[in-house]
Parts: sequence; C-alpha cells; structure tokens
Amino acid sequence: MEITIRKGGEADLPAILGVLDSAVTWLNARGITAQWGTEAFSARPKAVRLVEDTVAAGDPWIAEIDGVPAGTMTLTPFPGEYVQPAGEPEVYVRLLATDARFHGRGVGAALLAHAEAETRRQEVSLLRVDCFAGSGGRLVDYYESQGFTRTTPFTVGDWPGQILEKRL
Repeated sequence: MEITIRKGGEADLPAILGVLDSAVTWLNARGITAQWGTEAFSARPKAVRLVEDTVAAGDPWIAEIDGVPAGTMTLTPFPGEYVQPAGEPEVYVRLLATDARFHGRGVGAALLAHAEAETRRQEVSLLRVDCFAGSGGRLVDYYESQGFTRTTPFTVGDWPGQILEKRL
C-alpha cells in the first residue's frame, strides 16, 4: 500500500467533503460526537461554505491509496477565524481528515510530513495546527506523537480546542 499525495483544487471539493463525511461517521461510531457533530459536513450548508472558503484560501492536498482519496488537508498562511495569527509567517494545517476506510494506515502522518515539507519549501519556520481537545485529549496526543508541541488552549462555545506548533 503506497500513499501518494497530490495537489488538490476546487474540482476536488466532492472528494474532500466525502473524506470529511466519512471521518464524522467514523468518529460517531466510536461515540465521539462533540468533535465534528453528528451530521455530515456535506449536509450542513455552513460547513460546506467553510470547506469551500478554506480550499479557496489555501492549498488543498489529497492523499490517495490506489487512486482513491484516503485523506485530505488544506494548508493556509493563516489559521481559522477562531485562532489568533502567530504574528510571524506560518503555515496552518486545516481540515486534516482520513477517510474511515483508510484509518490506521498512516494517512494523517503522511499528510503532516507533507505539510512539514511544504512549510520548509516555502522557507517558513512555523507549522501550526489546532484540534479538538475533548475525548480525553486523544487528538492532542496524536499531534504530539507527530512532533507538535502544545501552545494555547481555546474554546469556541463549549468546544475545547488546542493549538499546537512545530518549529522547523
């Protein structure tokens, strides 16, 4: 099984939404409903707009296994509206998700390694990401296992989040 990563674009919006929808289903099957809710991204107009706007503002990447979209992320030079910019050049990982069919196969790690390479290629030294900090902090732990360091916790309503960074 080889993971290939290719540059995405607007034409990939259905594939990106498909991966995000699959991730919601996977999370919900494990009782994790607070992270991305219980309704598919593609069924929520506000979520679809967020994905469209994020993809338009950044560089979407698609991880594929045997030509099938297995994961996605979009890299932007700034965070989402709920996180303060770093005050220095940065690359921000947004909408990182793995399709449920490929969970546990290193898709997320491959995308994060690609984010690191892209950050270096752009001659930027700060790579940041934020994530859901609930469910016992399992996602925070995952990013730490990928070499990120916790910085600032935050909340959006009752949604607990954590910003993490990697200095390159």
